Amino acid sequence: MIRNYLKIALRNLWKNRLFSSLNVMGMGIGLAAVGLMGLYVIHELSYDRFHTNADRIVRVVHYANWPGGNLQLAPTSAPFADALKTEYPDIEKTVRIHPEGGGQITYKDKKLDVGDIMFADKTVFDVFSFPFLYGDPAHALAEPQSIVLTKSLAEKLFGDAAKAVGQTIEFSNHFPNKVTGVIDDIPSNSHLQFSALRSLPDNFTNGWQNFELYTYLLLTKGSDYKALEPKLASFFPKYLKREMGELTYQMELQPITSIHLHSHLDYEISPNGNSTTIYTFAVVAALILLIAGINYVNLYTARSISRTREVGVRKAIGSRRDQLISQFLAESMLMAFLASLVGLLLARVALPLFNELAGKSLSISQYGPVVTALVVVVFTLLLGVGSGLYPAFLLSGFRPVVALNGRLGLKLGGSRFREALVVFQFVAAVVLIACSWVIYRQMGYFLHKDLGFNKDQVLTFHLDNQDVRKQIQSLKEELRKSPLIEQVSAATNPIGNNNIGTNGMFFEQNGTMPTSTQIVQTFQVDADYLNTMQIKLLEGRNFTESISDGFGAVLVNETLVKKLGWQHPLGKRVKYFLGKDQTAEARVVGVVKDFHTYSLQHKIEPLVLQMPAPDQKDNLYVRIRPAKTTEALAYIQSVYQNFDPDAELDFHFLDENFSRQYQAEQKQGQVLLTFTILAVLIACMGLFGLAAFAAEARTKEIGVRKVLGASVASIVALLSKDFLKLVGIAILIATPLAWYVANQWLQSFAYKIDLAWWFFALAGLIAIVIALATVSFQSVKAALMNPVKSLKTE
Repeated sequence: MIRNYLKIALRNLWKNRLFSSLNVMGMGIGLAAVGLMGLYVIHELSYDRFHTNADRIVRVVHYANWPGGNLQLAPTSAPFADALKTEYPDIEKTVRIHPEGGGQITYKDKKLDVGDIMFADKTVFDVFSFPFLYGDPAHALAEPQSIVLTKSLAEKLFGDAAKAVGQTIEFSNHFPNKVTGVIDDIPSNSHLQFSALRSLPDNFTNGWQNFELYTYLLLTKGSDYKALEPKLASFFPKYLKREMGELTYQMELQPITSIHLHSHLDYEISPNGNSTTIYTFAVVAALILLIAGINYVNLYTARSISRTREVGVRKAIGSRRDQLISQFLAESMLMAFLASLVGLLLARVALPLFNELAGKSLSISQYGPVVTALVVVVFTLLLGVGSGLYPAFLLSGFRPVVALNGRLGLKLGGSRFREALVVFQFVAAVVLIACSWVIYRQMGYFLHKDLGFNKDQVLTFHLDNQDVRKQIQSLKEELRKSPLIEQVSAATNPIGNNNIGTNGMFFEQNGTMPTSTQIVQTFQVDADYLNTMQIKLLEGRNFTESISDGFGAVLVNETLVKKLGWQHPLGKRVKYFLGKDQTAEARVVGVVKDFHTYSLQHKIEPLVLQMPAPDQKDNLYVRIRPAKTTEALAYIQSVYQNFDPDAELDFHFLDENFSRQYQAEQKQGQVLLTFTILAVLIACMGLFGLAAFAAEARTKEIGVRKVLGASVASIVALLSKDFLKLVGIAILIATPLAWYVANQWLQSFAYKIDLAWWFFALAGLIAIVIALATVSFQSVKAALMNPVKSLKTE
């Protein structure tokens, strides 16, 4: 019986090659899209689950609100870890991670600039599961100035990772570190990404409000972080209130497995994903598969006119309804099987491009051949049964007498149900087109918005050599001698990397210094910084190179002045911490126009600019002349080598720094655009098939109309208008839905575009043009047919 079903199914597929091809390709594209997106979603959901104790690891984060300000920070300060372990017995171990451990590494004649190195407590390998290839994890970071390398970095330095343990490498200024272990490369599904870990001294500490490192806790077995969180309320009054004053403070524990998708705090240790985006992509993939299934339903039911007599004959000679259902399901399962082969082929071919778009390294077989085969079988069954069930029950339900007349088939040709499915397809297509356009516009807004300074033609590079930092003024003067260089300045960080620090400071109010601090961004720059960056000074004066300005002067931004309510900011006193218990006082000498130190996902925060100490001038900003980039880079390298002959500078352009922060959104936009194109393509394949059927069903009518003098244009309009009505209805339904989805997505940005009406009008127009082009091909073909042949058609 099954053999007979398959034989008939193959015969029908071959007989209706056009419709079969459209269905197989549509389903294949749908399955490929679901497969690729499934790999992406599963990878995103798997972050940090490889740790043995993943269910017991949490990260400490905190929130605070006060009149005129707030903070929501991922980093804490150094004293948090010991204090938490002392106060709460539910905590088994703590580990602090400081991200600023990178620099230039020297081993014999090799020099490598490695920025992604972190400091960590010796307990790091007790808390996290990073497999050791060589060395002892229990003692790897126990000694001061020890370092554990990843396999890739060890091979770059020593050729063979097995030779690394026991070797001594040097960081800038001849600071030795002994290699005590080599671990496997960090998995891509880890929110902690590094090339090496350096030992953080046991006694490392700083002020309570110097939020510069990340604190992780390993809870005792059986402990629940949700039960521990309410107990943390006692921490603030005991340890922080004296410095931070009266405010609303909350400490929170984040399970490590939730950080990547659900944490969007300030100063995250690495760029995180977004759960909403992941679920959106999953829905989009499901929509594409659904659209492919709808194509099968539509085309199959549309072809019912040619199957009704077959059903009538089968029933007349004794076929039962369940046998007919089995026959039609066999056809849909065969179609789904062929589509799965096409889908696997398309997925394998498209995977490299998809990995590039998504910034991943996914593999179709990454979960093993058995799991992959099982998933393919499940989706094939779902697609085959899901898309074939309705046509099977519909066709098998015909009454033999009516079916033999063929009248029921004509009735089904204008099925409202099929029209509803077409509307659904184009609702999905229009929403995807509109959302893709909104993402494109938002990315353009990011790249072209005024940041408060001129980021073009400004490059930065890090000064690894401490001796060069002491000669920074001479280096700047040498660079300025060339007409290729417009201006040079020094600072403690390159902006645009989302890593400017925060500190608690005291700000004078009504002639007195308050007892509580305000959390502000702090940034150390020299006297040439404003000119180099072309930042506008609104009030007062700039820094000078005098000693008094080095410790006794600060510049503040507009946002800080507004939040503090200062009417006359010049001369106001600012008190800041020099160490854990030492403070110093400075006065406001100038107010600068607001400028962005962070990407546009973050709003401008209160900012204090200070003069850096000589050893803190570790980043040089150089504005070069336009159209002379290559020559300027060569000149800077040659001048710098007069101060450090062995150095190879690593240049970073500011506009690239900022653009890099939008890579996640750009990649999401590219992925969504790709899937939008696929959805529209599949919908158009279905529309093409329906248009072909409509033209075929009305062949005689078209011939009669042509004989009576109808023009080609009028016939094209006749065949197209019904489909365009459906697309119009889809646009009306899709527009408010698209606006809601786009508006929700934009809420995650501090600075965003306004949603204009024409965004959605454009999406609708694109859908109409695509639909018209699809339908017109068949319509024109039918209109140009010889009426003599048309009238002979049975």
